[in-house]
Amino acid sequence: MNLNGRTVFIAGGTSGIGRELARRFRDAGSQVVVGGRNAGALDALREDGFDAVSIDVTDAASVFGARDAVLVAHPDLDTVVTMSGVMMLEDLRDPSHFEVTEASVQTNLLGTIRVIDAFTPHLIERGSGAFITVTSGIAFLPFPPMASYAASKAGVHAYSEALRVQLADTGVEVVELVPPAVATGGQESVNPHALPLDAFATEVMDLLATDPTPKEILVQGVQMHRWAEKNGTYDDLVAQRARMLAGR
Repeated sequence: MNLNGRTVFIAGGTSGIGRELARRFRDAGSQVVVGGRNAGALDALREDGFDAVSIDVTDAASVFGARDAVLVAHPDLDTVVTMSGVMMLEDLRDPSHFEVTEASVQTNLLGTIRVIDAFTPHLIERGSGAFITVTSGIAFLPFPPMASYAASKAGVHAYSEALRVQLADTGVEVVELVPPAVATGGQESVNPHALPLDAFATEVMDLLATDPTPKEILVQGVQMHRWAEKNGTYDDLVAQRARMLAGR
């Protein structure tokens, strides 16, 4: 993927990995529009020279409104990154956890699909472009205290696979970014193994620039998650992760 001269919309790019990828795409020579819900963060992005639009991926009207605003200002848009996501702990023994399940599915899975659906006609009409969906190593190696997060991200993976097949003859690529734990949004305080954001983003951009672009962007730190079943390490790794539930 040529990272220079693209026009990129990042839904959910106001902080963390999304914000860093926005900066990296811009530094590579692309024009970047960032979408998010936090008005203060959007203002800060505008002050930093980004275009920014308000979007709530759990609200269809908000998604379509953001789509219209982006395409009016940037009719040459060719890349859409579905970065919006929530990650929450839950106790499946307590039925009240269902609120976490609903929020996870609404944002992580349905939110991703809403954004894709909003921009699919535009990318198909132009005959080229890319969707970059964002899943997680937890989609392939579940972390038991985050069951609904894992399920929603596994859903995004399956959806990305199907979307890639259905768009195969349209000129529109589907690339799945699979992050491990990255030191942002509090991850650094709870997971000493979280990758530094700067190193992670550098590896991601290097992989995106590969020709042909890999269908999955897998940094070195997520390989153990992605291929755990293939490598025969799945059961042991899930058991290690389950110890958190027992307070060990």
